[in-house]
Amino acid sequence: MSNEPTYVTEGRKPFVLDCTNAITRKKVKVAYITNDSLRKATYKKREKDLMKKMSELITLCRIDACAIMCSQYESQPKVWPSPIGVQQVLFKFKMIPEMEQRKNMVNQESFFSQRTIKEVKQLNKHSKDNRVKKMTQFMFNNICGKWVVHGLNFWDLNDLSLLLDEKMSNIDKRMDAFAITPLNAQGASSSSSSFMVALPLMTMVMPKMMPRIGMEDIVQSDVNNMDLMKRICEQLY
Repeated sequence: MSNEPTYVTEGRKPFVLDCTNAITRKKVKVAYITNDSLRKATYKKREKDLMKKMSELITLCRIDACAIMCSQYESQPKVWPSPIGVQQVLFKFKMIPEMEQRKNMVNQESFFSQRTIKEVKQLNKHSKDNRVKKMTQFMFNNICGKWVVHGLNFWDLNDLSLLLDEKMSNIDKRMDAFAITPLNAQGASSSSSSFMVALPLMTMVMPKMMPRIGMEDIVQSDVNNMDLMKRICEQLY
């Protein structure tokens, strides 16, 4: 979209409609304004915007709301919509049980505490995901012949053992599902109706299960012995 001014003709008198500022509005940095005159002008402008938004919210949602503002530019606290209106809203609020009052009430300390807890949970989640990806990479590196088990510590080996157990459990479940479900359970009926030929029922034949291998079998004194990793590779695939 071009930022050139748009010329609009209203009757016989043309005027210029400049959309540059509306299109290229910069994101406002939320920080304390050190310039006194600019800070006062911003306060006056934002005060009017706040009152307008409060009025719209009351009209659209039919709620009770009020505002009390204390600033260095006013000798007395400024209330909205009026002192009586503020008293009515506060009276209704005090009539609510204390537990309900505190249900959605936050101050600066509790707000940042909630944010901190949320960020810590998010950090723990990402750390866990990264840990799983790291152990998965170790596992596939060993399968591909890059022996790296000897470079892992106790916690790495423990996590790798848990990951291998989880992978083996998933493989067992999938193999059990294939053993129970006939191979042509879904397509036999449609195929027989199309070609008018009765096909014999086939069932997946399961090979003998190999003994499960844990981390105590993987960590050996001879780390150059690759036969064990080949056996794990055969089980995974």
